[in-house]
Amino acid sequence: MHIDLRQLRHFIALAEHRSFIAAAAAVNLSQSAFSRSIQTLEHNVGCRLVDRASKDLDPTRQGLLVLEHARRLVHGAHNLVNEISQFNGLAAGLVRFGCGPAPAAQLIPRAVGRFVNDYPGVRVKFQVDSWQELNRRLVSEEIEFFVADTRHFEADPDYRVHKLKPQRWHFCCRAGHPLTERDQVRVADIFQYPLATTFRPPNIRKVLVDYSGRQDFAPNVECEHGYALLNVVLNSNAIGIAGQGNLAPYLDAAALVRLDVVDLPEDLEECHTRYGIVSRVGYDLSAHARALVERVIECDEIPGTVQDLV
Repeated sequence: MHIDLRQLRHFIALAEHRSFIAAAAAVNLSQSAFSRSIQTLEHNVGCRLVDRASKDLDPTRQGLLVLEHARRLVHGAHNLVNEISQFNGLAAGLVRFGCGPAPAAQLIPRAVGRFVNDYPGVRVKFQVDSWQELNRRLVSEEIEFFVADTRHFEADPDYRVHKLKPQRWHFCCRAGHPLTERDQVRVADIFQYPLATTFRPPNIRKVLVDYSGRQDFAPNVECEHGYALLNVVLNSNAIGIAGQGNLAPYLDAAALVRLDVVDLPEDLEECHTRYGIVSRVGYDLSAHARALVERVIECDEIPGTVQDLV
């Protein structure tokens, strides 16, 4: 039996996109060439791998088995290339990881900046998304680790979690906003204006409900892009919720104002981030991924400076 890694990558793409057209585009092949690749793989393994009568092109039972091993083999081949490159003293390779919107503001750019200074020949690909999507990509071995909210992974024996320092979430508004003229701002005052937030982590929503006396509410503007949301706040009377890393440039420019909400306890756990570095138990990180994780931890321990960028 002859099995080609390239064909396995194509099958993984088909399982991911559930469309021959979309999967072919993702791997930069024509649809006909992609279909031939899948057919050749099926011929080599001696069975159908996808149910073509299914709208979602569900993998067959044999297809699920092949998919599981395909992901391991492709991931292993990726690690092999990186390990050999490092063993040979070659500063080359590729590391893939993901992060949530808040770490993407300051922490991850600083860490990646340090990493590319140390390994200028290594390619870095990282995706900014919700923890749910990042976990899906981690399980499918599209990324080696991610940096995001860890609440759903800390007690799971299948995951390895390195906790990062908690950071407080802050309410903010534009300079000149009516709330900036008040001596005190309470949660109830916040609800007089639209809310624009990512709601990460989601339990902040429960805190606001509890302290406002409301049964429930939905934010007026939701988006996973932190800076996009802060620019909505900058151009409206909306109230934003963001971490210090996102807020810092706007506060320094006196464009946004941080609101101190007097009826929210300063040490309330739900008002702090709970981010960490998440990877899977039983899956060793490549050498370059380990080096990048070290930079993330270093940058988390030391406040950012201009020196990180030079």
